[in-house]
Amino acid sequence: MRGRTATVARAAVGAAAVLAAAAVALTAGSVLVAGHPAYPVLLLVTALCGAALLWRCGRTPRPGRLRAAGRIGGAVLLALLVPVVLWLRPYGADDAAVAAARPSATVDVVHTPTTWELRPRDPTAPADRTGLVFQPGARVDPRAYLPLLRPLAERGVPVVVVAPAFGLALADPGSTARVIDDRPGITTWVVGGHSMGGVAAALALDTPDVRGLVLWASYPAGDVSDAPVAALSVSGSHDALVSPADITASRPLLPPGTRFVEIPGGVHAFFGDYGEQTGDGVPGIDRDTAQQQIVNSTSAFVRAVRPG
Repeated sequence: MRGRTATVARAAVGAAAVLAAAAVALTAGSVLVAGHPAYPVLLLVTALCGAALLWRCGRTPRPGRLRAAGRIGGAVLLALLVPVVLWLRPYGADDAAVAAARPSATVDVVHTPTTWELRPRDPTAPADRTGLVFQPGARVDPRAYLPLLRPLAERGVPVVVVAPAFGLALADPGSTARVIDDRPGITTWVVGGHSMGGVAAALALDTPDVRGLVLWASYPAGDVSDAPVAALSVSGSHDALVSPADITASRPLLPPGTRFVEIPGGVHAFFGDYGEQTGDGVPGIDRDTAQQQIVNSTSAFVRAVRPG
């Protein structure tokens, strides 16, 4: 009886793994294509492990304590993986953001497995112009930031939005530096990000040619006050995930002269076009008005950054 109960439990875990991977793939297919390949690979591995577990449950198990322990251990690990896979499901970009991922007469859009790049179509632009590398918030479709960053590209600033592994910028903090290293033609860089993405961006301030830091509803994990960069912090007064108190506490961590802009009534999810976010505050301003303030302050800051 105990052996049958264990088999049923293992089969339930296998089915849960297959169903979880399938549910994410069916409901977030376009988002998976837009992001880093690490998460789709994890989904595939989860589904295959679940299918293998179901197949093994239909066979007569080989005797032996070691084999039994292996079967139980494998099922436990898979059971722990299923909620992680579901939690990693990203917030998808809305229709406006998807539209901003298309090229236009003034901006080319280049998509790779790890980046979304907005390239200005301006043959008269100087070779030493400033570029921006931007890290998304945790589990947010990188396309969600393209509408807010596209005005920069339309004004001649190359923009690269990173698509981090598993949608977590801190999973690969070196990605910002790699983007810069891969584009030697741009001599001055601003690094930035939203929420967790801002934390990751602040880790790249020692990268050569970085002259600016943009934080959207974010703050550095450590003291960067001695970094030789200009900095901008834009936040929302109604943000419940990165509160005004958090921003106030971050002031001593940032370089002297950092500009702080608070969007009255702004919330965490206004810094991208991906809908509402769990745990966020209640807006006291409409999204379009708030985003225009975010765009204006960011554009003015980035375009003012000069080579050191």
